[in-house]
Amino acid sequence: MTIAIRPAAPADAADIDAVLTGCFPRPDEAMLVKQLAIDGELVLVLVAHDEERREVAGLVALSRMQAEIGGDAVPAVAMAPVAVLPEFRRAGVAEALIAGAIEQMRKAGALLLFVLGEPGFYERFGFSAETAQGFDSPYAGPFFMALELQGGLPCGPKGAARHADAFAALAGDA
Repeated sequence: MTIAIRPAAPADAADIDAVLTGCFPRPDEAMLVKQLAIDGELVLVLVAHDEERREVAGLVALSRMQAEIGGDAVPAVAMAPVAVLPEFRRAGVAEALIAGAIEQMRKAGALLLFVLGEPGFYERFGFSAETAQGFDSPYAGPFFMALELQGGLPCGPKGAARHADAFAALAGDA
């Protein structure tokens, strides 16, 4: 298996949909990514492409967030969803996708990368609930984590951390 991580192309749309519907029991995540694209909120989608089988094995989507520290907006991004087809799991595909996403967002100048997920998995990449603590979010709690991408945060109280509107539908808030 030879996996290459690369930015998604328009030709990958059907494969991305297939990965999302193949990874999740309901179509919510596939609809989330479609709505983020329609709304112009996607910052980046990386795909893991199996070069030998010529298929997309997984993906990570990154979308804009509104976050504030000390009353000022800071560049922030949400990482969701992360999906890997079952036959490619436990082979480092998710790790490669997340590492690629972190690297791309650092290069792009994002200050914070937020994720909602299992702490035991995401903490190994540097995500922590402590970094996200204090941000006003409906997802606040032990599974809401953030990663500082530029080596520190500005001084001041943390304010809102709002995901793109498409996330409200996923949470059932629409």
